[in-house]
Amino acid sequence: MKRNRRHEPSAGAFEVTPAGERRERCDGYQLRSEFDAATGATWPLNIGQVYTTLSRLERDGFVEPVAETDGRVTYAITELGRSELEQWFKQPVARESRPRDELAIKLALALTTPGIDVHKVVQIQRTQALRSLQAYTKLKAGADPIADAAWLLVLESMIFQAEAEVRWLDHCETRIAALPARPLVKEEAGHERARTA
Repeated sequence: MKRNRRHEPSAGAFEVTPAGERRERCDGYQLRSEFDAATGATWPLNIGQVYTTLSRLERDGFVEPVAETDGRVTYAITELGRSELEQWFKQPVARESRPRDELAIKLALALTTPGIDVHKVVQIQRTQALRSLQAYTKLKAGADPIADAAWLLVLESMIFQAEAEVRWLDHCETRIAALPARPLVKEEAGHERARTA
């Protein structure tokens, strides 16, 4: 993953009230830049997706258009939208609502699919996880703890996930090694005889 520093927070993206409250007033491009700046462009947003979401938020009364310059509509969050946002921050993220785990599915299928060396699948994934962990750690070492604070939260989450993945893969290898040898199906038996002939 490459740290993207092109998108720094723009001064016009937020309107600061005397009370110190940050009230968003931005167009889709500014909003995307704010997201990229906060997350280090780890998950790039398609501008079409941003405007589709803004249209849906406007429809639901969470944002409202307040200006238009050179064809770009500037939106502001409504009181209803602010209330919804506050509720979102207060609610935990349920693991059940996250995308399905492709790696867990892959290993489960590798274990039950004839002709697949599940140990090799684990080794390939561990190598990739360790490479990612090394890259993330290098990025963290070069980050500014103050200026990059928001991005570091994202990066450290990825570091912890990579570390957990390596530990889980070690556990998987131990569990798989303890399983009784899987009976060879007819096709596998033929391949095995060909190798030993």
